[in-house]
Amino acid sequence: MKISHYEGLGTLRLPEEHRQPVKTAGFDVKQLIGWHRSMVLIRRVEEVIADLVESGEVRCPCHLAIGQEAVAVGVASGLFADDKCFGAHRSHSHYLALGAPVEGLLAEVLGRSTGCSGGFGGSMHLKAPEFGLVGTVPIVGATIPIAVGAALALKLDGENFVAVSFLGDGATEEGVFHESLNLAASMKLPVLFVIENNLYASHLHIDYRQPGDSLVRYADAHHIARELVDGNNIVDVAQATNRLLTIARTERRPAVLEAVTYRWRGHVGHREDIDVGVERQHNLPSWKQRDPISRLEQGLLIANSKLEDEFVKNRNEVDLEIAEALSRARSAPYPDASELLRIVYHQRNS
Repeated sequence: MKISHYEGLGTLRLPEEHRQPVKTAGFDVKQLIGWHRSMVLIRRVEEVIADLVESGEVRCPCHLAIGQEAVAVGVASGLFADDKCFGAHRSHSHYLALGAPVEGLLAEVLGRSTGCSGGFGGSMHLKAPEFGLVGTVPIVGATIPIAVGAALALKLDGENFVAVSFLGDGATEEGVFHESLNLAASMKLPVLFVIENNLYASHLHIDYRQPGDSLVRYADAHHIARELVDGNNIVDVAQATNRLLTIARTERRPAVLEAVTYRWRGHVGHREDIDVGVERQHNLPSWKQRDPISRLEQGLLIANSKLEDEFVKNRNEVDLEIAEALSRARSAPYPDASELLRIVYHQRNS
């Protein structure tokens, strides 16, 4: 039996490759500056959360996506508020990229009643339906079939909206992922599966978990449209997302985006955890040279050196926004004990 050649990720998995500035020629500068601000916001918010975890002020487990900001922002750039997005345990970036308020996230991880989930959800149970984020769940793979169900509802309603499932490479090893691909393909459902392949599930490298490192092979198996991109190149992510969303919206069928990226912090918490995980100790400094924010800045500066002022403005505005949001979050009350039953049990209207 002849086995077809499997190409895999190729150079996309090599930290010493794909360090060049993002090519920005032909793109709207205001849009690119907006993407820059969104990525800086995500980076700074998560750095603040990391500091709060380290100091002990935040006590819930926090999974950070520092280094992966381009995926969330690039995908969000093609979405509408009425699209239905679903995240997982590492979804601060998705929440913020969709435009949900910083205060809602900070208050939530601090356990305050003004948090996006009322202070009961912590870092991994986020929601902002008015911005398109239906919800996030820490159980690996849990929201994938929910996104498929949402896509079915959207199709039956006849509306031109799509469902989006954000997941990591580890979730592709769950049976429900493959069942969801099969159902979405068979029923031609408008759902975009966004796989953030950062090469690690917890601390274990993909080479020790799967027979291949590229995950679009699963899309091929189900005859689903797919694209494989450098997840640290915001322009590449946005362009690929738009192409796949066009298919999902106009042809009402599923698509898969695999974005290769790398998280700078450990699986959970504020530490970089360079002492665990095969290859991580040696690769992390090199992967930082593929910083999606720096690469966009470099690309913009090639076109116009005066844009440095815009970068400074973005950072100053972001820092002020976060400081004010954190102050309000810290001042907010904790949920009242009377809310416990209401949160756990559905209340029937009298």
